[in-house]
Amino acid sequence: MTHSLLLAALALMLATLAACGVDGAPTRPETPPPGLQVSGEARIGVVSKL
Repeated sequence: MTHSLLLAALALMLATLAACGVDGAPTRPETPPPGLQVSGEARIGVVSKL
């Protein structure tokens, strides 16, 4: 019983640390240059059956 409880507590602590950002302080994303930027893809077509 004690061994399984210890293992469960260790797993809980590991899961908590893995989700809390232990890889370092948060960093701000790069700001995009000012202006308008549009990208993407568009398709137009006609389908007919004779």
